[in-house]
Amino acid sequence: MKDVTLPAVIEQTTPALTALTNALGIPREVLASDEEIETAWGNLPRVIRKIPPHLRTEGLARMCVAVASGLFDSGINYIWNLSVIELRDKVRRFGLNVVSQIRGKQFDEATLIDLKDAELLNLCLELNLITEDGYFFLDQCRDIRNNFSAAHPAVGTIDDNEFISFVNRCAKFALGHEYNPVGVDIQAFIQAIKGQKFSKSQRDTWVDRLSQTHEAQREMLFGTLHGIYTDPGSSEESRLNSLSISSQFVDHFTPKTKSDLIDRHSEYLAKGDDKRHKASQLFFQKLGLLELLSESERHALVSHACKQLFSVHQGFDNFYNEPPFAERLLQIVSQGAIPDTAKNEFVTSVVTCAVGNPYGVSRAAYPNYSRMIKGFTPKEITIMLELPRSNSIVAQRIKSYSRCKKAFKEIVRLIDPDSVPTKYKKIYDKLTS
Repeated sequence: MKDVTLPAVIEQTTPALTALTNALGIPREVLASDEEIETAWGNLPRVIRKIPPHLRTEGLARMCVAVASGLFDSGINYIWNLSVIELRDKVRRFGLNVVSQIRGKQFDEATLIDLKDAELLNLCLELNLITEDGYFFLDQCRDIRNNFSAAHPAVGTIDDNEFISFVNRCAKFALGHEYNPVGVDIQAFIQAIKGQKFSKSQRDTWVDRLSQTHEAQREMLFGTLHGIYTDPGSSEESRLNSLSISSQFVDHFTPKTKSDLIDRHSEYLAKGDDKRHKASQLFFQKLGLLELLSESERHALVSHACKQLFSVHQGFDNFYNEPPFAERLLQIVSQGAIPDTAKNEFVTSVVTCAVGNPYGVSRAAYPNYSRMIKGFTPKEITIMLELPRSNSIVAQRIKSYSRCKKAFKEIVRLIDPDSVPTKYKKIYDKLTS
């Protein structure tokens, strides 16, 4: 920030103030003392530097003149008015139409001008245009301005230190904070989501707009996207657009965003809205958020995916049909620990499909099986190594067909030896020797 150097005026103003008070026959003490004026004047450049040059308007000049004259009560009025003007401009830049949408009622220029200072501060806090700290200190300034400035009959006077503190708070929290989030037009956003499938440039445009708005509005819009995705009446384009935007922010979802999404998801379950509940599960799955769901729900998801995969594996043309089901199972189990209640079914399904049948294995699906097997936990490895002695389809295949026996040994070798429980070391060594 460019340095600010104020002219030396004390030598000129001090005699003038003394002459003026003498001429009027009033005590010199009704104005700030020479020492207070000099101290305040000397400290002003340091706080003015916090104010961007484009906001150093006539109001700031009037404040400086008031300080030089010992009129601190007038000075705080000028700097406060300057702050109020800037806070109103922040709201305008955010978008008056967006404020209307957020508040659910008309909010135009006349409404903004009619806001009391306290209401303006509350609105700026609501829109994240000022921080909670900023709100606290500016609200104190508002109270000081109402009781100690020339705007109203004053209940007392303030000295140079209190004046500089007042100016510093205005400069720091109202005038010096140049970041101004721009609100997203909610109606236009929803209309776009429900339109044609986004091109990359269209998606990037909306991602940029959401990035620039404040956190509270983003959190609300993520809930809106979840609602559109789970709505049975939404088109596939709308659902894809909702997912496309959400995926760009999922790594930065706040705890509140995650909590709100889980609340929505649980509400569908509580109401018995099966269509929305299943769509919500898919939303969480696509975004990699399944770890947020309850253990019983994750069990159901893993179990259902295993049953689908196993059914396809046992069906006609399984080598061709398995890949998408294997990929979906991998996507599900990659999003957190598998519930203990689903481990047996999971391991049995994956190992059976990875071993294949007497004719071979689905080559396109095998990389997914390989990744899942490499990620087996010690508990899952135990289940795998016990499969040849179980009463299962894969056990019969291993006993009956040399190709399947060889395939089982090959997938056992995918396991990291350090993950094998001590009790099963001999079995592992025998199979991999």
